[in-house]
Amino acid sequence: MTRQNAPAPRPQGQAKLMPAQKAANRVMQVLLRTPGISSGMGRRLMIINVAGRKTGKRYSVPVAYTRHEGALLVGTSFAWARNMRTGEPVEVILQGRRRQADVQVITDPDGVVAAYDVICRDNHQFARFNNIRLDAEGAPVPADVQAAYGRGARAYRLSPR
Repeated sequence: MTRQNAPAPRPQGQAKLMPAQKAANRVMQVLLRTPGISSGMGRRLMIINVAGRKTGKRYSVPVAYTRHEGALLVGTSFAWARNMRTGEPVEVILQGRRRQADVQVITDPDGVVAAYDVICRDNHQFARFNNIRLDAEGAPVPADVQAAYGRGARAYRLSPR
Protein backbone atom coordinates (compact mmCIF):
# COMPACT_ATOMS: atom_id res chain seq x y z
CA MET A 1 0.00 0.00 0.00
CA THR A 2 1.40 3.40 -0.95
CA ARG A 3 0.53 6.83 0.32
CA GLN A 4 -0.79 9.11 -2.40
CA ASN A 5 0.58 12.26 -0.78
CA ALA A 6 3.99 10.87 0.09
CA PRO A 7 6.78 13.23 -0.96
CA ALA A 8 8.90 12.13 -3.88
CA PRO A 9 12.24 10.69 -2.76
CA ARG A 10 15.20 13.04 -3.15
CA PRO A 11 18.01 12.02 -5.49
CA GLN A 12 21.06 10.70 -3.67
CA GLY A 13 23.42 13.50 -2.65
CA GLN A 14 20.81 16.26 -2.74
CA ALA A 15 20.67 18.64 0.19
CA LYS A 16 17.98 17.50 2.59
CA LEU A 17 16.21 18.70 5.67
CA MET A 18 17.59 17.60 8.98
CA PRO A 19 15.12 15.80 11.28
CA ALA A 20 14.62 18.93 13.41
CA GLN A 21 14.97 21.41 10.53
CA LYS A 22 11.57 23.07 11.03
CA ALA A 23 12.29 23.71 14.71
CA ALA A 24 15.80 24.94 13.90
CA ASN A 25 14.39 27.29 11.25
CA ARG A 26 11.95 28.78 13.78
CA VAL A 27 14.76 29.40 16.26
CA MET A 28 16.92 30.98 13.53
CA GLN A 29 14.04 33.22 12.47
CA VAL A 30 13.66 34.54 16.02
CA LEU A 31 17.41 35.11 16.36
CA LEU A 32 17.70 36.80 12.96
CA ARG A 33 14.91 39.21 13.96
CA THR A 34 16.46 40.06 17.35
CA PRO A 35 18.39 43.35 17.49
CA GLY A 36 22.03 42.90 18.46
CA ILE A 37 22.04 39.18 17.73
CA SER A 38 20.92 39.65 14.13
CA SER A 39 23.86 41.88 13.24
CA GLY A 40 26.36 39.14 14.10
CA MET A 41 24.45 36.15 12.74
CA GLY A 42 23.27 38.18 9.78
CA ARG A 43 26.73 38.25 8.23
CA ARG A 44 25.97 34.86 6.67
CA LEU A 45 22.22 34.32 7.16
CA MET A 46 19.05 36.19 6.27
CA ILE A 47 15.35 35.42 6.06
CA ILE A 48 13.50 35.38 2.75
CA ASN A 49 9.73 35.83 2.91
CA VAL A 50 7.94 34.67 -0.22
CA ALA A 51 4.35 33.74 -1.10
CA GLY A 52 3.41 30.61 -3.01
CA ARG A 53 2.46 31.39 -6.60
CA LYS A 54 -0.54 29.05 -6.65
CA THR A 55 -1.51 28.62 -3.01
CA GLY A 56 -0.57 31.99 -1.54
CA LYS A 57 1.07 30.12 1.35
CA ARG A 58 3.71 32.25 3.05
CA TYR A 59 7.22 30.87 3.39
CA SER A 60 9.70 32.44 5.77
CA VAL A 61 13.02 30.71 5.27
CA PRO A 62 16.43 31.38 6.82
CA VAL A 63 19.07 31.05 4.10
CA ALA A 64 22.81 31.47 3.75
CA TYR A 65 23.93 34.24 1.43
CA THR A 66 27.14 35.57 -0.03
CA ARG A 67 27.76 39.20 -0.90
CA HIS A 68 29.02 39.50 -4.47
CA GLU A 69 29.28 42.49 -6.80
CA GLY A 70 26.79 44.59 -4.86
CA ALA A 71 24.17 41.86 -4.55
CA LEU A 72 23.41 38.83 -2.39
CA LEU A 73 23.79 35.36 -3.90
CA VAL A 74 21.60 32.54 -2.62
CA GLY A 75 21.64 28.94 -3.79
CA THR A 76 19.09 26.24 -3.09
CA SER A 77 17.39 23.22 -4.59
CA PHE A 78 14.37 23.34 -2.28
CA ALA A 79 10.89 23.79 -3.76
CA TRP A 80 9.97 26.98 -1.84
CA ALA A 81 12.46 28.94 -3.97
CA ARG A 82 10.50 28.23 -7.16
CA ASN A 83 8.10 30.92 -5.95
CA MET A 84 10.74 33.58 -6.60
CA ARG A 85 10.58 35.11 -10.07
CA THR A 86 12.85 37.52 -11.88
CA GLY A 87 11.33 40.98 -11.67
CA GLU A 88 9.08 40.18 -8.70
CA PRO A 89 10.50 41.57 -5.45
CA VAL A 90 10.61 39.55 -2.25
CA GLU A 91 10.83 40.65 1.33
CA VAL A 92 14.05 39.86 3.19
CA ILE A 93 15.15 40.38 6.74
CA LEU A 94 18.80 41.27 6.44
CA GLN A 95 20.77 42.01 9.60
CA GLY A 96 17.56 42.68 11.50
CA ARG A 97 16.08 45.05 8.90
CA ARG A 98 13.01 44.21 6.83
CA ARG A 99 13.59 45.25 3.22
CA GLN A 100 12.39 44.58 -0.31
CA ALA A 101 14.84 42.93 -2.67
CA ASP A 102 14.73 42.63 -6.43
CA VAL A 103 15.18 39.06 -7.67
CA GLN A 104 17.13 37.68 -10.58
CA VAL A 105 16.63 33.92 -10.94
CA ILE A 106 19.62 32.07 -12.38
CA THR A 107 18.67 28.75 -13.95
CA ASP A 108 21.08 28.26 -16.86
CA PRO A 109 23.83 25.70 -16.14
CA ASP A 110 26.76 28.10 -16.62
CA GLY A 111 25.14 30.77 -14.44
CA VAL A 112 24.28 28.36 -11.63
CA VAL A 113 27.74 26.81 -11.69
CA ALA A 114 29.37 30.27 -11.58
CA ALA A 115 27.14 31.41 -8.69
CA TYR A 116 27.74 28.20 -6.72
CA ASP A 117 31.48 28.60 -7.28
CA VAL A 118 31.33 32.04 -5.63
CA ILE A 119 29.07 30.88 -2.79
CA CYS A 120 31.07 27.71 -2.03
CA ARG A 121 34.39 29.56 -1.97
CA ASP A 122 32.93 32.06 0.50
CA ASN A 123 30.91 29.64 2.63
CA HIS A 124 32.37 26.16 3.11
CA GLN A 125 29.40 25.12 5.29
CA PHE A 126 27.10 25.83 2.31
CA ALA A 127 29.29 23.57 0.18
CA ARG A 128 29.11 20.73 2.75
CA PHE A 129 25.33 21.10 3.10
CA ASN A 130 25.00 20.76 -0.67
CA ASN A 131 27.41 17.82 -0.92
CA ILE A 132 30.00 19.83 -2.84
CA ARG A 133 33.60 18.96 -2.06
CA LEU A 134 36.31 21.61 -2.02
CA ASP A 135 39.82 21.15 -3.38
CA ALA A 136 43.01 22.07 -1.49
CA GLU A 137 42.65 25.74 -2.52
CA GLY A 138 39.02 25.92 -1.32
CA ALA A 139 37.51 25.81 -4.80
CA PRO A 140 34.46 23.61 -5.35
CA VAL A 141 34.99 20.40 -7.31
CA PRO A 142 33.38 21.13 -10.72
CA ALA A 143 31.80 17.67 -11.02
CA ASP A 144 30.08 18.17 -7.64
CA VAL A 145 28.69 21.55 -8.69
CA GLN A 146 27.45 20.05 -11.97
CA ALA A 147 25.85 17.21 -10.01
CA ALA A 148 24.13 19.73 -7.70
CA TYR A 149 22.73 21.48 -10.77
CA GLY A 150 21.48 18.14 -12.05
CA ARG A 151 19.69 17.62 -8.72
CA GLY A 152 17.82 20.92 -9.07
CA ALA A 153 20.22 23.50 -7.61
CA ARG A 154 19.38 27.03 -8.69
CA ALA A 155 20.84 30.41 -7.78
CA TYR A 156 19.23 33.74 -6.98
CA ARG A 157 20.76 37.20 -7.09
CA LEU A 158 18.97 39.50 -4.66
CA SER A 159 19.43 43.26 -4.72
CA PRO A 160 18.07 44.81 -1.50
CA ARG A 161 16.54 48.25 -1.91
